[in-house]
Amino acid sequence: MSNLRKAAIIGYNRIPFARNNTAYATASNQDMMTATINGLVERYQLQGQRLGEVVGGAVIKHSRDFNLIRECVLGSSLDPSTPACDLQQACDTGIESAIYVANKVALGQIEVGIAGGVDSTSNVPIVVSEGLRKVLLAARRAKTFGGRLKAFSKLRFKDIVPVAPGIDEPRSGLSMGGHTEITAKYYNIAREDQDNFALQSHLKMAKAYDEGFFDDMITPYLGLEVDNIMRRDTSLEKLAKLKPAFDKENGSLTAGNSTPFTDGASSVLIASEEWAKAHNFPILAYITHSEVAAIEYVESKQNLLLAPIHASYRMLERAGLNLQDFDFYEIHEAFAAQVLATLKIWNDAELMKQFGYDKALGSIDLNKLNVNGSSLAAAHPFAATGGRVIATMAKLLNQKGSGRGFISICAAGGQGVTMIMEK
Repeated sequence: MSNLRKAAIIGYNRIPFARNNTAYATASNQDMMTATINGLVERYQLQGQRLGEVVGGAVIKHSRDFNLIRECVLGSSLDPSTPACDLQQACDTGIESAIYVANKVALGQIEVGIAGGVDSTSNVPIVVSEGLRKVLLAARRAKTFGGRLKAFSKLRFKDIVPVAPGIDEPRSGLSMGGHTEITAKYYNIAREDQDNFALQSHLKMAKAYDEGFFDDMITPYLGLEVDNIMRRDTSLEKLAKLKPAFDKENGSLTAGNSTPFTDGASSVLIASEEWAKAHNFPILAYITHSEVAAIEYVESKQNLLLAPIHASYRMLERAGLNLQDFDFYEIHEAFAAQVLATLKIWNDAELMKQFGYDKALGSIDLNKLNVNGSSLAAAHPFAATGGRVIATMAKLLNQKGSGRGFISICAAGGQGVTMIMEK
């Protein structure tokens, strides 16, 4: 469509990410997302303004979070007439929210909006067992006291044990880590390479903090000013001592080369060029292309986090670009093995054939990859990762003054998304 407008990133904000059961142990999704939105509003002086829409979500939600983002807007200093929408696509939630807002801007449906995401793996819902749930519903349906007693008489001791929410794949019974352990074996991703990749993520992020890269990107929250997962003092020797986390006997994935459970929230401000200029906001970068993909992973268990292979190929073909045509690459580091497997597949024509493609995309300059560290150092509050990655890419492109950035994020359920941003 020739009349599409450009969707620009003009701002960003997040709270520091925290290892679960630490700084944000009692903070809710609503608490964290509201703080993040308010930090964005304060930074860009949006108090009392009605925006086109605020869009975001969480992967792990309490039932009371059914209208989460709208409640966060009402708790913020935005005009309460700003509409909001909950969206969820596992680890892709934050970047899908940005695509949603950018598309509305491009179509002229809104002028400005906020996209984001939040997740807590500390303050999680505790679910009753299926047996107790059925008994409670039967008692609720009963018309008499005797009927309710009869329903409760069927209760067994095992039924009263609470159930914590899990993140295992329902169709395979394996966690993301369990699947990625299979990926590492299938593609021969060595433990030492995974550890070294994780080490570099921590070192690069610590350097970026020291250089002030994150100074205007983060709002302190509950006493935390930096991501508390980042380890300045880690080393290959320390990482090598960690025991395998998923395959205890023959595994290569550890707590050091995998992202830990994390709490946090992020947001980005997206607008039309006209709105940005009218409000004197510099345009940091544009969102120009995106692609969402899915992959079969129940039979081919090594594929769970490899849907970005499909997304990247299709997006690059549509954009008329090569994988090498970028100044920066941001690949979400769910696990070091996932990133290394993706890089290996892209560069191997035979492996690409397994995904149905007749050519390799080639290799990339690793000096341009996750230049300020990524999820292994910042960690991964599921729905919040997209906003963090987009913000990082927008700032990198704005600092350079020109260029093109490539983003890739994998997700549970065999899904993934890629994005191109340009300055």
